[in-house]
Amino acid sequence: MKLVVRAVVLLLAVTASISAQTQAPKLAATPPMGWNSWNFFAGKVTDKDIRDTADLLVSTGMRDAGYVYVNIDDTWEGKRDDKGIIHSNEKFPDMKALSDYVHSKGLKLGIYSSPGPLTCAKFEGSYGHEEQDAQTYADWGIDYLKYDLCGLRPLQMQKYPNDPEARNKMMRDAYELMHKAILKTGRPMVYSFCQYGWDAVWDWAPATGGNLWRTTGDITANFDRMAVIGLNQAGLSKFAGPGHWNDPDMLEVGNGQMVNGKMRMLTLDENRFHMTLWAMLAAPLLAGNNLTQMTPEVGSVLMNTQVIAIDQDKLGRQGDRIYQEGPIQVWSRPLSDGTTALAIFNTGEDESSLRNITLPLKQLGFKTGVIAIDTWAAKAVTLDANYKPIIPRHGTILLKVSKSTHMGKPIEPQL
Repeated sequence: MKLVVRAVVLLLAVTASISAQTQAPKLAATPPMGWNSWNFFAGKVTDKDIRDTADLLVSTGMRDAGYVYVNIDDTWEGKRDDKGIIHSNEKFPDMKALSDYVHSKGLKLGIYSSPGPLTCAKFEGSYGHEEQDAQTYADWGIDYLKYDLCGLRPLQMQKYPNDPEARNKMMRDAYELMHKAILKTGRPMVYSFCQYGWDAVWDWAPATGGNLWRTTGDITANFDRMAVIGLNQAGLSKFAGPGHWNDPDMLEVGNGQMVNGKMRMLTLDENRFHMTLWAMLAAPLLAGNNLTQMTPEVGSVLMNTQVIAIDQDKLGRQGDRIYQEGPIQVWSRPLSDGTTALAIFNTGEDESSLRNITLPLKQLGFKTGVIAIDTWAAKAVTLDANYKPIIPRHGTILLKVSKSTHMGKPIEPQL
């Protein structure tokens, strides 16, 4: 009898647990938004930098625009104690206190590790300490984990130098191991796979617990690199959706790089191109600029509410390329309100008036003369034979097009 009672109690407990998980909000139901330390601070990031960033995300309005994750990248790690527990280094004297501070601002804190013994920057990785590290992160109040493969690669090659299938399994097992460790803590953490798109990660990441996964190598604050990474996402739309997203890497909006001894910043058109493409891709929006020096121009790109709304659309359908002629590409993305996001990109070195290029409206189910909202210009436009906008070098146009009609006339999408 006692065994029966115990079995019933256990069954009820399991049922309650499954019910709670079913009713809980889906983690990363829309692409995560926030800020990551690497693109600007790299290995120099400190506790003060993260606190200052949290303050600035609030004061600039970025938090209210949706940028809620403050993610510490590599180089926070200290040594393990005699029990194997990881500690932060002198740059981060009290990670729990930092977490509490970030949370007090209505934000969430992210952290970084590797499935290998060392991280990319040669700090302590999580290899052999997965459950310990996951529990430590939970105790600190961590909300997001970026897990970077590079520390495991030497072990993969050492163990299986001539067996790519075995290396692949070792990688998958490593990512799943940390996923199970996170679940065991009971604390929800967005789980980000940083493994550069190797072995068609989009095909297996969801089954091993990934909420998002890198599909490419590292981005840089260079238009050509950014455009290649983003536009090469064509064809991956079927793998994305609520709770699991293709990740073409962090945003470089507002950043630049040294060219012949001079800092070459991305232009306004290039920043808009970048932001538009990531929105069409339903990509995570993780800013990486220096918020202490953010100009109103850069802020207007990062906090354009119409563009963010497209990226964060609850339908979760990633956009795809539907037309290309030379440097001109047209992408479309269906949205939950029945409208369609339509983006026109000019990757060329000269401005384009589209000349004889006609938008593929019929292919999308539209009739000529449909009304659309130009999100960057914040105005309504009519898409007909006379629509020949000038698209600057490295520029873009992002349209929100409605299929709804009333009395035979299109209903304008709302700004």
